Amino acid sequence: MRVLLDTCAFLWIIAGAKELSPSAARVFADPSNEILLSVVSVWELSVKHSLGKLPLPASLDRFVLEQREQHGITVLPLDERAIFHLHKLPALHRDPFDRMLICQAIEHDCLLLTPDPLIAQYPLRTQW
Repeated sequence: MRVLLDTCAFLWIIAGAKELSPSAARVFADPSNEILLSVVSVWELSVKHSLGKLPLPASLDRFVLEQREQHGITVLPLDERAIFHLHKLPALHRDPFDRMLICQAIEHDCLLLTPDPLIAQYPLRTQW
């Protein structure tokens, strides 16, 4: 199964944070799953880091690349096909990063690993 990580899920997984649910941890640890981190999440991390809301132990590029490699996470580029879903989404969620992750999960048939209850209201598979 293809599993797309919400940005917070990525951060909690790499930190081993208590916020990560047991169910999400099982999905992430299942070796049969392909775990993906969207460039949209990297963009969100970059914005938060530049605003001082996300301190990192290294430069953003080094941090993300090292964490993806260490945890076996593959990058998911943003493509035009995913963007074409954006105008079809109901206005349930206002966060533009989350809306694009929803579009990518729909387009690429991914389970979206997220704790966000608003995302779960969209026509896609989610788990937490």
